[in-house]
Amino acid sequence: MSDKPIYKVIFYNQSQVYEVYARAIYQSDMYGFIEVEDFVFGERTQMIVDPAEEKLKSEFDKVSRSYIPMQAIIRIDEVEKTGEVKVTDLKAGDKIAQFPFSGGATPPSSAD
Repeated sequence: MSDKPIYKVIFYNQSQVYEVYARAIYQSDMYGFIEVEDFVFGERTQMIVDPAEEKLKSEFDKVSRSYIPMQAIIRIDEVEKTGEVKVTDLKAGDKIAQFPFSGGATPPSSAD
């Protein structure tokens, strides 16, 4: 394993689930947010272009730090190496597990 850990961050964003890799994850000073820094994308060693990776690369291209609301986080794993980044569309009725959600509002993934 390298000296600097790599984290796989899976989170909900506007009816999609993003799976990205980053080298730094922090609890933010802004209450209720997780800070994600130093995004890691696969190096292009093949002629095949992955549209999901290209979408995320362009979305996070000039981002030095992203603040993700805790209730949007599905899972964070420390991994040995990066994998394939993904964007998955959620359909009506799809359920996702999130950190506890409070405040009387319904989580965005609820279709009830």
